[in-house]
Amino acid sequence: MTRFDQIEHASLTDVGVRRSHNQDNYATQLAGDEEGWRQRGHLFLVADGMGAHAVGEKASEQAAQYIPLIYQKQAHQGAAVALRRAFVEANACIHACGQQNREFQGMGTTSTALLLRPEGAWIGHVGDSRCYRIRDGFIEQLSYDHSLVWEYARLQRIDPDEVEDVPSNVIHRCLGPEPLVQVDVEGPHEVLPGDIFLLCSDGLSGQVTDPEMGAVASSLPPAEACRFLVDLANLRGGPDNITAIIVRVGSGGSPEANSQPNPASAAPKPRVAWPNVPWWVTSLVAGTLLALGAIYLAQQNWKLLAMLLFFLAVLAVLLGVIGLIIQAKKEQQMLPSEEHSPPRTHRRRSCKVDRPLLDKLIRAINTLKQRAVEQKWEPDWTTFYEQQAAGEERLQAGDLTGAFREYCRALLPLTRALHERRQKEEVFTPVWDKSR
Repeated sequence: MTRFDQIEHASLTDVGVRRSHNQDNYATQLAGDEEGWRQRGHLFLVADGMGAHAVGEKASEQAAQYIPLIYQKQAHQGAAVALRRAFVEANACIHACGQQNREFQGMGTTSTALLLRPEGAWIGHVGDSRCYRIRDGFIEQLSYDHSLVWEYARLQRIDPDEVEDVPSNVIHRCLGPEPLVQVDVEGPHEVLPGDIFLLCSDGLSGQVTDPEMGAVASSLPPAEACRFLVDLANLRGGPDNITAIIVRVGSGGSPEANSQPNPASAAPKPRVAWPNVPWWVTSLVAGTLLALGAIYLAQQNWKLLAMLLFFLAVLAVLLGVIGLIIQAKKEQQMLPSEEHSPPRTHRRRSCKVDRPLLDKLIRAINTLKQRAVEQKWEPDWTTFYEQQAAGEERLQAGDLTGAFREYCRALLPLTRALHERRQKEEVFTPVWDKSR
């Protein structure tokens, strides 16, 4: 695992095209120093609320507030225990709020958390918001959708994308409606420099395919990638709220710069840390040394001082034994709650940039450009033509990934202009069809 300060992240949420309220929420809780990194790590979370009016927004807001707070208080118990307790206690708080207020009855929210610690990545998960890892041209889904579609696919042993005639918006597990909830905690997943993690609500994953998300997240810096993915979901109609968090592990530079060596971070100075010795071990060792000292003094006929050291030795050993018993009881009590699933990859897709994906992007750019001209939008045409020319140059050189990156940047001025006008349009026609 990399250093705590070599992680770049970005997040973005959007109401979408067809919704009046944003019921998505997200949270990021970063360790501020090396000690915080070892003790707590970095926590990222996405929550997608469910319920009429402001009910879903209230539930997701509470999840984004309570889970990081409770985790931070419980982090000393270990990643698996702290994550599970954070989800369980947050569920209890959301459920209690729903029971106490008729307006909030039945409110619920999905919640997916990514926890990065020195030992690797942990996933805490309830619902159908997702967590992905992107590495070496592949995008891997690390969370399991608690949905009717995925359960049917599991029983039939088929890919969830192959399921037909089953409602895609039905989930069977979320935070809030019930007093108790089953939480998936998996980890630690291996984390390597260059890994990219993507957390998102179903407003993104429902409109953008896994290979497309992987290609965008691996081609653009996190902030640009979040903006592009949200815009892409809106280009396809934006039927739901959209939230994305992208975390890049490495030197913290852009995709272009990450391949370059960084002398400043290549050989960080080693840090020396004192071992964390339990107090009862220290007490037992001190008791043993005091006893040896008492024996030596007794042999030298210093009987009074020898008796004093012997008394202190007995007291120290007694305290050490008591501490050992207390620690054994704590470990026995913690053992059941530390249960977690081993790291699993629930789905894996290639996300390498190929010519069909690039052609799809170019068609979308041309379509949106034509609409901008016909309807007299006012995008930043200078930036658009510069990035379009850069994309064409990369394409002529045979650099598909570089061309994809520049064409993505060419699309952004057009989507920004569309965003400014879409509220004025009564009917929105998707520009970039997912099925093409």
